Amino acid sequence: MTRSLSMSLLTIGAALSMTAGVALAGSDTIPAAQILNALKPKSTTRSLSGTQVDPAATARETSFLNTVRNRQTRSLSLGERQEIADIAANKPKIDLEIHFDYNSADISKGSTQAVQELGKALSDASMKGSTFVLAGHTDAIGGEAYNQDLSERRADTIKTYLVEHYGLNGSDLVTVGYGKTRPKDPNAPMDPTNRRVQVVNMDTKTAQQ
Repeated sequence: MTRSLSMSLLTIGAALSMTAGVALAGSDTIPAAQILNALKPKSTTRSLSGTQVDPAATARETSFLNTVRNRQTRSLSLGERQEIADIAANKPKIDLEIHFDYNSADISKGSTQAVQELGKALSDASMKGSTFVLAGHTDAIGGEAYNQDLSERRADTIKTYLVEHYGLNGSDLVTVGYGKTRPKDPNAPMDPTNRRVQVVNMDTKTAQQ
């Protein structure tokens, strides 16, 4: 009787342990399909408000993006970072909670799957020809210069991973760092949710195909 009860408790314990493991594993991981849907280009002929898109404005955006392709992340000026943010404001985007080792630009083991899901999404055939911005953000803990450098290095790390593991064209990935200047939650600037990588689809070419 005692042995039977012990076996039952062990079975229940194992089941609960497995359930907890499933719940925790990848709890911060957004599936590739969801990333893909978030980055799906909008119509190229009309804006979100229903008004006609200005071809001249689109041409200016494209011209600017061409000037920041293949640039070192830290070489971007404050004005260029601002212009990237302005263009990205109305583009398809998604915030990914990718964790890094403490005080480091190395991707933590727990976030490897999150980056892999991003790689699957960006290498999907429907995304071919698009230009993506990988924007690094930090929380408000620490100095401005330190966080700016850290956000840039982390954006570079994600780009390197995507190029090396998924064969993405490096010139299609524009990296930028914003440090602690653009918190996801302005009311809680030190909250961990502000430590993220935002991915923006800057190109509407795929919507035309």
